[in-house]
Amino acid sequence: MEPGATLRFTAAARALADAARRLGLEAPSFRSPPRLSAVDRSLRRHPRGSVVAVRLRGRPWPAVLADMVEGVLAANDVHGADADKARAALWQAVADPADAVAQVA
Repeated sequence: MEPGATLRFTAAARALADAARRLGLEAPSFRSPPRLSAVDRSLRRHPRGSVVAVRLRGRPWPAVLADMVEGVLAANDVHGADADKARAALWQAVADPADAVAQVA
């Protein structure tokens, strides 16, 4: 795993959760790695919310971010044009990784 990956993951999770709430969506919890060894992303639903689990090890950072963004959409069952709008806003929230890391520090 690349150095600082956990910090970047935490910063991105916070930024995406904040953006999801601003969009009126449920902010899922994020964790790593998924419990299922054969997948890069999983989603678990609970009565109190959802958990998006994403594999960090051995993956490029953009792929990890993509799984996190798509996890938010899947957790909220957002599809079609609504998904396109939400996806754009979520990507904007993690567009500058340096800003996200600064928010955690």
